[in-house]
Amino acid sequence: MNRPLSACFSLLVILALTAPNTLFATDPKKDPEQIGSRDVSGKVNFYSLEKEIALGKALAQDVERQAKIISDPVIAEYVNRVGQNLVRNSDAKVPFTIKVIDSEEVNAFALPGGFFFVNSGLILKADNEAELAGVMAHEIAHVAARHGTRQATRGEIANLATIPLIFMGGGWTTYGIYQAASVLVPIGFLKFSRGFESEADMLGLEYMYKAGYDPTAFVDFFEKIETLEKRKPGTMAKVFSTHPMTDDRIRSAQKNIQNYLVSKPEYVVTTSEFNDVKNRLAAMHNRRKIDDKDVNKPQLRRTPGSGTGPVDADENGKTPKSDEDERPTLKRRPDSSN
Repeated sequence: MNRPLSACFSLLVILALTAPNTLFATDPKKDPEQIGSRDVSGKVNFYSLEKEIALGKALAQDVERQAKIISDPVIAEYVNRVGQNLVRNSDAKVPFTIKVIDSEEVNAFALPGGFFFVNSGLILKADNEAELAGVMAHEIAHVAARHGTRQATRGEIANLATIPLIFMGGGWTTYGIYQAASVLVPIGFLKFSRGFESEADMLGLEYMYKAGYDPTAFVDFFEKIETLEKRKPGTMAKVFSTHPMTDDRIRSAQKNIQNYLVSKPEYVVTTSEFNDVKNRLAAMHNRRKIDDKDVNKPQLRRTPGSGTGPVDADENGKTPKSDEDERPTLKRRPDSSN
């Protein structure tokens, strides 16, 4: 080795030992300290950011025509505030519009361009605000990384016959339709590859961590859903069917928390507002179940003595004894022993 090359190599070694973070920087996507100053949107995308927003807006309008949006100001404001706090602590380059769908299905989905819908069933299933924030952060990560249009671009590359670009012309329906809670959305913008899901898991954990939430709540929620699936097979087919949570993803999330998120002395787990909104939604769902009953359907009346329910008075104005009154009772004999 000649002397100039040897000198350069020695200098590199010295610099590497004295300033390793400068020469061999870690992946920015794994460094929560770089959130907001990094680009996580990938390199190949046929859609400009402006077209992506326009596409998402058109899809969101379709969703709002199909679904029932909750207009309760307390619920809407709270969910929007939680979401916007996560957005501020993310890599997203678009503004977010966040709305709550009145549906008992446990789900949430974000469309390209920052149009985000949270089902009321998700809030009811979450045990605390951190669990809700974890799911929302995962969806925000999909938008920040532009997974919807990147996946659509991959489809375009795989099928060049569809170029010029599919945009606002209905061509995106070739990706199939995702139907849930009476909402139809092109599945290509919701159901992502394993790699995109893994990336959204990692980024979502970072976003909720930076916003002050305990990242383990994300894992807790999906472990709870997984346990529910084992106890009642078929549940996972309905819960996050576009984002199936597997054992591998749970283990990977736990590893990411351990490797990349420095433990904090305090985390936000829940708030009184979360409990208030959850109670408000529960009352709303219960009222709807009562209202949904058909008051005009035939009603059965019990004859006196045929059941435990209340019965009408007889023609003499006396109320017959109910079954409960006529039910035999046992008395202990005075001289009986224990």
